[in-house]
Formats: sequence, C-alpha cells, structure tokens
Amino acid sequence: MPTIKYLLRNIPAYLIAVLLFAPPMTGNARAAGWGGGGSWGGGGGGDPVAGKALYQGICFACHGTDAGGRFVRKSIRGVGAGRISRMIQMRPAMNFLSYLTSTQISNIAAYLGALPETSNPERLSGWGDAVNGEASFRKNCTGCHAMGTSPRPGPDLMNVVDRRANEWIQAFTVEPNAMISHAAFGSGLESYPYWMPDVNLSDYDALDIWAYLALKQVRVETPPVTLTAAEFADTRNLYFNRCAGCHGLYRTGATGPDIGEARAREIGTDGLGAMMRHGTPGGMPNFGTAGILTEDQIARLAAYLQLPPPEAPSMPMADIQASWQLLVPVANRPATPQTSRDWENYFGVVLRDDGKVAIFDGDTHEEVARVDVGFAVHILRSSSSGRYFYAIGRDGWVTMIDLWAGTPNVVARVKGCHDARSVDGSKFTGYEDKYLIEGCYWPPQYVVYDGLTLEPLSRVDIPMTSITGDILPEVRVAAIVASPFEPVWVVNQKESGYVGIVDYSQPGFPLVSNIATERFLHDGGWDHTKRYFMTAANASNKMAIVDVANRSLVTSIETGGVPHPGRGANWQDPVYGWVNATAHIGSPLVAVYGADPAGNPENAWKVVRNITLPAAGSLFIKTHPNSPWVLVDMTLSSTNDKQICAVAKATGAIDRCFDVASAGKAVHMEFNKAGTEVWISDWANTGGGEIILDAKTLNVITRIPLPATTGKFNVYNTSHDVY
Repeated sequence: MPTIKYLLRNIPAYLIAVLLFAPPMTGNARAAGWGGGGSWGGGGGGDPVAGKALYQGICFACHGTDAGGRFVRKSIRGVGAGRISRMIQMRPAMNFLSYLTSTQISNIAAYLGALPETSNPERLSGWGDAVNGEASFRKNCTGCHAMGTSPRPGPDLMNVVDRRANEWIQAFTVEPNAMISHAAFGSGLESYPYWMPDVNLSDYDALDIWAYLALKQVRVETPPVTLTAAEFADTRNLYFNRCAGCHGLYRTGATGPDIGEARAREIGTDGLGAMMRHGTPGGMPNFGTAGILTEDQIARLAAYLQLPPPEAPSMPMADIQASWQLLVPVANRPATPQTSRDWENYFGVVLRDDGKVAIFDGDTHEEVARVDVGFAVHILRSSSSGRYFYAIGRDGWVTMIDLWAGTPNVVARVKGCHDARSVDGSKFTGYEDKYLIEGCYWPPQYVVYDGLTLEPLSRVDIPMTSITGDILPEVRVAAIVASPFEPVWVVNQKESGYVGIVDYSQPGFPLVSNIATERFLHDGGWDHTKRYFMTAANASNKMAIVDVANRSLVTSIETGGVPHPGRGANWQDPVYGWVNATAHIGSPLVAVYGADPAGNPENAWKVVRNITLPAAGSLFIKTHPNSPWVLVDMTLSSTNDKQICAVAKATGAIDRCFDVASAGKAVHMEFNKAGTEVWISDWANTGGGEIILDAKTLNVITRIPLPATTGKFNVYNTSHDVY
C-alpha cells in the first residue's frame, strides 16, 4: 500500500489534490463522468436515454443488462466517460468499439451513472466445467465449428483462447447477433458463408464451453449408432420424408448441399446432429429445437447418412397403369357448376400432415369440403378451365378434385412416381383440360395423363447428362409451367441444369428441346408477358431467364444465397417498369430485377433493387395486380419465422415486417381473385390455421383454425398464372 510520503514524493501536487480532496461521489456526480477515474478524459452532460440504447445494444453482452459484471465479473456502474475511452483504447477485447464518438461514450457513462444499486448483480462465478462444456459443444456447435478436425462453415476453434479474450468468447457464444452487428468480430467475417445464430445457450453453458475450448484438445468424433434392419428401414423413410427434397435421394445435393457418405463422415456424428438440431442460417430448418425430430431420430439419421445410400426402385408404365383409379367417369359428372358460389374464388388449402385438402369459399371464408388426397401434398394446380384441382403428393400420387360438384369431390387418382413435386395441365387453345403432366423427383421421368380421367398415356425418361457433360445418378423434375401461346410444357431438370420443352401436340409427348442453363434448377414462373420463364438455379445462386418462344437462354442473374421465388412476383416498379423478384433461403434478401426487355431494355434482366430482410429462410414471394404490396415470408428462419415483410411497390422498400403466425411458422401467401384479401398459413400441428388479411391495410380480417396448413391456391389466380 503506497504511503502518503510516497505519494507526496512521486505524484504531482494537483493530482494529489484531486485524489485527496474530491467530494464523495454521488449518483449525479457519476452521471457527470466521475467514477473509476472517469472525470478526466471528458465525462459530463451525457444523455442517459441515448446511452441506454447504446449500452443495451452491445455493452450488455459482456457486462450484463444491469452493468453488474456478467462475463467481465466486475461492475461498471458509475464508470465515467474517461475510463470508458481508455478501456476501449487499452483492452484488445474492446478495441472494436473505437468507432464510438465522444458524445456516445458520454451518453453511455450518463446511463451507467443513473443506474440504481442492486444487491444481486448479473455476474458469473466459477470457471466452468470442461466436461459439460464438451458435451454442449458437441451437441450445439460442431455443425459449424471444428476443434482441429475437418473444415466447417465457421472458424476452427482450436487455440481460439489464444486469439480472443475469455469474456469475448463467452459473450459471443450467447450474444452472437449483438456482437456481430456491432463489429466485435472484426475483419474477415465476410469470408464465412453465414453468421453465427443464437442457439439459446445460457451464460453458464458459455462458461462451460469456454472451459472446454481452453483445454485445446483435438475433438474425437462420436461414433455413429448401429442401426438394426428395422431401424434402417424407418430411417430411410424418415430421410425420404424430411431430407430428400433438398439433398436428393442419393444425397448428392441441389437446394441443399452434398451429404453423401463421404461428406457425412467428414462432418461426423456430432456435426450432423448439431445441424439437424439447430438448422443453419443458410436455410436448413431447426428440426430438433422445433420438435420435428426427436433426439433418437437425429442420432439414427446421423448414422444413416454415414452409410451408402440404398438403391431406389423404378416405376415402370405397368405399375403406373395399375395404380390408376377412375372414381367418377366423365359422363357421371355435372355439365354445369352445381353451386351458386363463385367457384373461381375457391381456395384449396393443403392440410399437409393430415393428408387432406380443404376447399374454402373465398367470398364467405366457409369450408365447402375436405377431401382425402394422401401423403404430404406439395402443391395444387388448377386445370386451364379452373374446374379441376390437381393435387400432387410427395409420394407421387396425383389426385383430381372436381369443383363443379355440389360438394367438391375426388374423381380420379394415379401414381406416376415414387416422389414428385410438380404437375400442370395443358393450356393452349384447343387443348384446355385435355392433358396433364407429372414430373418425378424419382424415378427420373415424366408421365402424361388424360386431363379429364388421369388415364396414363406416356412415360418418358429424363436425360441423365448435365450441362457440363457429367453422367448423373439422379435428375429430378422440379418446376413445370404451361405456355398459353403454344402446346408445350416447360420442364425444369434440377441436377442437370436443362430446361426442357415437352410438346403435347406430338405423339408420345416428346422432349423436343433441352436448353442449357444453370445447375441446380428448382422453382420459377412466367414474366408478365408469359414469354420468359424465370427459374431459380438455387445451388448456383442465380436466376436463369429462358426465352421460351426462341428456345434459348437469355442470361443468368446473380442474386443471393439459394434463391427460392416459388412462382415469383411480377409488378410495375415506378422507376424500372415491369420487374420480377425472388426471395432467398440462404440470404436475408429480396432481389428485384428488370423484366421488361421491350419497354425498359436498359434494365432488363439486371438486379435493380436489393431489399434487405430481417432474416434469411424465405420460401415464397407473392403479389397481386390490385395490391400495393409485395409480400415475403421467412419460414425457415429460426428467429423471424412468424413474420411476413411487406415491400411497398410505390417505393421499392420494406414498409413493415410483422408477426402473422402465433402457433407455428408463417408460410406462403395467396391472394383472392380480386386481390382484396391475402391468405397466409400459420403452419403448426395444433393452434395454427389460415390468417386472412386485408390486402391493402394488412389488418387481420379473420383466422380459420386448421391443422398443419401449408400452401393454399386460389382457383382463378392459379389457372391464370396471376402472381
């Protein structure tokens, strides 16, 4: 302890006067900049309200919401502006805050000086349990981070304790969003494919993980569980139901990445489990924390993925013909609509997990019928006349629903694939309602049926060579659209990168043209003229523009991570004329691109607006000519999945983002025929349903309770390609 004699000999007199004769520190004095040596360096006069916003935006991550210490373990209540400034300069863990101005620092000091005392500060004790930390790291972190093993999307954390301060690591573990948004990571963040999400760890979880990281031990992978024959069969079905749509039957990837046997072993049991548990910011759902998969199912899937994929069965024409069921012959169907309702304003609402479609009157919101359609219906398509709904299930069954019956009913069924996503009818003049095409995810084929009976007419194999010349193990048929100007369907071939033209005026319904575009193709739709087909090559992060009239690729547009437009959205921008847009699974972004080569050629097929969303994970974007809004969901986000964002057509900017869902995830928007209302699904097993909003005010009109509702399709809009 320095003596008075030492002080007199070694410290200037004016500083001794300050130290010995300064008045006792009151709350007001602290607010003015005193405390911990805070008065010198510029303290007084800050705005505590503005300081609170700054403090609770970033400082709380290390120091606690009450400034009681949290990970730093020392209160900073009453600390003045001078000391804050010096700590930012002197402590490496705080250097990133050098962007704060002196006014902002004074405001923070004013807020700290105004805080009331507390006997129970937010402050950690102890040094963590490395054993618990290892278990938590394996469960939650290994999907993105390695410890001296194979590469991951995020940085390898071996020796991270030598690169970062203890409190920085602990704070970043539980408050990544605050730390990232305030530049705590520093340079290099842009080199990673996405940013770390909040995985709901506690402060003491973070302390335990830090204790494990401090050991600096190469992590030994947890071995996969051994599957019995029955468990293997169950897990194969589970993979088919939950994973194959994005990763492929043979796990070679498309919308999702390659998770074949070799890659799965490289990721390992722990990493696979963490990804399935928490999802990824790149768009993979959080199957575990959302309650979709149990821990036992996660363990079995992690083991299944590290085994060779089993061979998939074929679907020959004989089997397709044997599956055909004509329940109501055409002669026994009504010749005119047997209802006074406006059946063109009916909505078909998919009750995915119940295996049903509910038919609603869009005018009265009354349920007209509920029909059985089988497993996991993906979409509905209307026939050219609008009379029939065609439901396509992920099990390959096509179900035909007659809307002219007094009570809409199923009139025919057929199975042309083991897995499927798309159907569409013939729409060219003279061919209305005559034919229907089903595209298979597996086997690699398409099947054409009679449009009124679903009698199988032809099965055609898809070419298995990619645009780069590779021979592929699977090529899935994704989006299909029907041209109104000639007797053709436009058919996306996902893995190969070809957009095919199927001519239904020719015998055998041949693939008459294959247009090389980009890999891997997924969903898409028409521009406002219905000449150009705009489709997402979502593994290439591009939109491909195909001139169907000329059978040629116009261009490919770089947009963002994993574009996913659904059918897309067409509207007139006040600056750029006709535009179209896509949302993204992997980027928090709506990319708007010019789509008017005749009227605005200088902007055609170029991104003209990038609109930032609160989160990635979007599946659909939708509008209507009579609505002022373009609406987009964020269904796969782990943070904003209940929200819809409304982009104003008049400004090209987000007007608002707001919660729509309460029980589950907000997904898929569909307008009514007039564009005066919009229906949005609250996707949940219980407590969810359809939320109907006024299409101008976006106020809730009503809610309809329904189980596990996903897509919904208005008859008029679907048959006329209004999006």
